[in-house]
Amino acid sequence: MIDIIMKDILGTPAILVGLFALVGLLVQRKNSGDVVSGTLKTVMGFVILGAGANVLVQSLGQFSSMFNEAFTVDGVIPNNEAIVALAQESFGTETAMIMLFGMIVNILLARFSPFKYIFLTGHHTMFMACLIAVILTTGGFSGVSMIILGAIILGSLMVLSPAMLQPFTRKVTGSDDFAIGHFGSIGYLASSMVGKAVGKGSKSTEEIKVPKSLGFLRDTSVSVALTMVILFFVVAAAAGPTFIEGQLSDGQNFLVFAFMQGLTFAAGVYIILAGVRMLLGEIVPAFKGIADKIVPNAKPALDCPAIFPFAGNAVIIGFLFSFIAGLASMLLLPALGLKVIVPGLVPHFFTGAAAGVFGNATGGRRGAIFGSMANGVMISFLPALLLPVLGSLGFQGTTFGDADFGVVGIVLGNLIKVVESNITVFAGILILLALVFFLATRARANENKNETDAA
Repeated sequence: MIDIIMKDILGTPAILVGLFALVGLLVQRKNSGDVVSGTLKTVMGFVILGAGANVLVQSLGQFSSMFNEAFTVDGVIPNNEAIVALAQESFGTETAMIMLFGMIVNILLARFSPFKYIFLTGHHTMFMACLIAVILTTGGFSGVSMIILGAIILGSLMVLSPAMLQPFTRKVTGSDDFAIGHFGSIGYLASSMVGKAVGKGSKSTEEIKVPKSLGFLRDTSVSVALTMVILFFVVAAAAGPTFIEGQLSDGQNFLVFAFMQGLTFAAGVYIILAGVRMLLGEIVPAFKGIADKIVPNAKPALDCPAIFPFAGNAVIIGFLFSFIAGLASMLLLPALGLKVIVPGLVPHFFTGAAAGVFGNATGGRRGAIFGSMANGVMISFLPALLLPVLGSLGFQGTTFGDADFGVVGIVLGNLIKVVESNITVFAGILILLALVFFLATRARANENKNETDAA
């Protein structure tokens, strides 16, 4: 029964978000029709988003195969789903318990701290719970103490991650209706800061002037399709028809295969945007019930594609330049004695695109370009530095991909190595989290004061 609740219900993002919508609608005492409609549309929105992500992953998988064949690269490809699947055999129970109690800690902190965020990205909650379980177990923790410490760390991250990003999320969305709950937030924060530093006077990516003859490029779906078809053609030509037709396309002409994969990618993006629109249209009003009754003034912290519709051009620019930075980093890593990290198309698309949107919000086109490149460098070097901390999992062909996993894993793993006493580690982490909350609270108070003075 516990496995069903943890893995099949709470571990399914669509159901988790739907449950929050259901609670919110019930607390508002909506009629049965609105409750059923709102809950189902919320779940459907997330399912549609997930379906689009699956289409993207399938297309990007083909691209990665062609890329690896073309350039004979041998290294580690970061993929959160793959590393978690490998870890579940040894750390499944610990992951589930840390996830459950971490969510409870999230709700308590949202209720009693200044950071009113409920983290609704269920799969990232599971990924971070898994990382924490692996690091703590490798460091000698076990049993109740490990679950308690892991839950406190996870629950704290689930409110601090959206909180540190919220000033920039407001610049993206123009409102304070929702936050970003995604453990690539340190990369997005870096992109926002880089954009702020380099983007003075730079126009927004959404103001790019397109000649009338190229007006069709204003359609995000068309521009994404053309960009990806060109990329697929280039990589397909480098990989060669023998490999593609023999191993990937089941005999289909390699150029036709590349063309269809580029369009498949664009279709995935279109599906994601449709899912996001449906999800936001239902979850924000439904969440008002939770905000008013259970956690006053709470905000839903949603997956990173929630901001894609706010800057469609920045999504493409962010992905491309994050990937370019990943390629450059791949050449630098061996020179520094680190494991080669092959740019994974999935992390570079989702986190690179989001970084592009944040960089554009603070620094226009230059911000989108250089901010997403900063993200690309981070998600290349951090996984390489994380590998030695993961114990036996570090010898697998994959690892965690997004920036927050690298930072949390490296800091936590090295802290445990330096301090031999588990009790000291436990106390030290609690003190560190208390200090972070104190500093974050002070920063939040100063931010609110500045906004009041400006008004």
